[in-house]
Amino acid sequence: MSLASSVRMTPEAYLASERQAVVRHEYRDGEIIEMVGSSWEHTTIVLNLVTFLKQRLKGSRFSVVALDMRVKVPATGLYTYPDVIIVEGERQFEDASVDTLLNPKVIIEVLSPSTERYDRGDKFEHYQSIDGFLEYVLIAQREPAVERFGRSGAVADSGGWTHEVYRFPETSFELRSIPCHIPLDVIYDDIHFPPI
Repeated sequence: MSLASSVRMTPEAYLASERQAVVRHEYRDGEIIEMVGSSWEHTTIVLNLVTFLKQRLKGSRFSVVALDMRVKVPATGLYTYPDVIIVEGERQFEDASVDTLLNPKVIIEVLSPSTERYDRGDKFEHYQSIDGFLEYVLIAQREPAVERFGRSGAVADSGGWTHEVYRFPETSFELRSIPCHIPLDVIYDDIHFPPI
């Protein structure tokens, strides 16, 4: 997903405007950033994940949502739209509009050329301040590659994250806080990579 031009406003003005908007926007330090459309690969990967996770988590204490669920990072004020979110137990929302989630347990982002640096850097730093947030997964679009970051300590710990990389379609990775194994060939179903 690409980021485009920006405008500055208060969080309250942002939410009022966003709730009426046709196009989604991220809110970062007073700046409004338009989220531009996704590629075929990006959308397919998200749908593959949500379909798989919905089946796996059915009847459990976990819920999965995608794309249009806004998340607020309370400590930093960031409002953003992760690609896939998993919540455990009761969902906590910012207000009665029930459109801004506060308690993601797992966040999955499909990397886009225009946002990869931000997803790996500043955005991940924001996410790390969320109480109860335990796993962050980054999925490449242009090659079979999944990175899983898992919290190994308390929220206040610095550097308390493990990092694992999975690169082969015949492998799977585990969301340990769920727990759930996700095969890479499920994630990349109907994705055709260019020849090496």
